[in-house]
Amino acid sequence: MSFKAVIFDLDGTLLDTLDDLADSANRVLTSHRFPVHPVDSYRYFVGDGLQTLVERILPEDMRNAQTISRIVLDFKEVYSRNWHVKSRMYEGIDVMLNGLQQAGLALSVLSNKPHEFTTVCVQQMLSAWTFDPLLGARPEVPKKPDPAAAVEIASRLQLDPAEILYLGDTATDMKTATGAGMYAVGALWGFRTAEELTANGAAKIISIPQQLLDLI
Repeated sequence: MSFKAVIFDLDGTLLDTLDDLADSANRVLTSHRFPVHPVDSYRYFVGDGLQTLVERILPEDMRNAQTISRIVLDFKEVYSRNWHVKSRMYEGIDVMLNGLQQAGLALSVLSNKPHEFTTVCVQQMLSAWTFDPLLGARPEVPKKPDPAAAVEIASRLQLDPAEILYLGDTATDMKTATGAGMYAVGALWGFRTAEELTANGAAKIISIPQQLLDLI
């Protein structure tokens, strides 16, 4: 296969951010005297944007616009101070990114994490590599799985979507990739299962990051 660029999801794909996301969310829930959730539950709460995360973690009878808005704001404040406590790059990501960069592929990030958090996470934890475009969730653009942002990246890179490999760890990512006409690869080291990735359009599933180099 011949690809000219790779688009990466961030959380669960390049960075293991689950603990910091869960800890921050649970801290906010506790401050409002709402029940908290086990860290592992956040594997299925995250991935579809901050507002959706908040909707999922709130008690059903509290999922009104006013409460959601307040919790979103509180989460942003808490997470801004705690996003880097436990988060780390997955093992082997550095080898994979070095190989892709040496092969001359363009690297990009597309996340449903708010754009400001996406930017700071990449700039501080993945500064050895250049990701351009680097896009998180923006109010004016539909979030994944809508393919609009992925198509935007292809346009900015002046590439046909078929020339782009998309690596992610959730159904949302696989739907985004296939909807944009890109080659969808599922990351098994992330937050979800092989069954979910396959059912939602993964053309290939890899268990360690270095296996991506075999696809280029």
